[in-house]
Amino acid sequence: MKITYYGQNSLSIEIAGKNIIVDPFISGNGNASHIDINSLKADFILVTHAHEDHTLDVDTIAKNTGATIVSNAEIAGYYEKKGHKTHPMNHGGSWKFDFGKVKYVNAIHSSSFPDGTYGGNPGGFVIEGEHKNIYIAGDTALTFDMKLIPLRTKLDLAVLPIGDNFTMDIDDAIIASDFIECDKILGCHYDTFGYIEIDHDNAKRKFFQAGKDLMLLEIGESIEL
Repeated sequence: MKITYYGQNSLSIEIAGKNIIVDPFISGNGNASHIDINSLKADFILVTHAHEDHTLDVDTIAKNTGATIVSNAEIAGYYEKKGHKTHPMNHGGSWKFDFGKVKYVNAIHSSSFPDGTYGGNPGGFVIEGEHKNIYIAGDTALTFDMKLIPLRTKLDLAVLPIGDNFTMDIDDAIIASDFIECDKILGCHYDTFGYIEIDHDNAKRKFFQAGKDLMLLEIGESIEL
């Protein structure tokens, strides 16, 4: 399983020969100007919620690739009306795709498209594939619902927002890692704009002092599980 970070909450995940893009907000992120969205491969696009900093490039990437958009029922319906292939989900539900199993889990946030269309309830994804399990929290506050995840799935990696103001901060993300029983964390939702700029050294130090590993990847950088 190969994971590439594209800034904000945008990731690509290669599993079992399939390419997955998560929350593509790339063309509008000045920090990601070196990433060409027209060159990205995608068989599936996973969308946690409808805010522009998670959906800006969904339409373009879906048109370029023919990818199936996976999200809650409201977001899936929004893109289905645009002519895209979709797979609707809702909280607590899971589906076995050809790359692995995906479960849509709770998140505490808001969700609407830039045009004001209701985006349903926000969520996150637990992905099980190639004998590795990852949790993509999406934009969320710290919530006790996270404690439910390890009751079903032993995680190898969690992608958690750490930028504060709109989501959890560093300290809440450390607590979240306790709740989900995962000490290997990939940080997201930070530094894209002023409200969510963080001190990288301080963030890594706090996680280290808690006995955990926080990875802050450069945009375009990859890791393998």
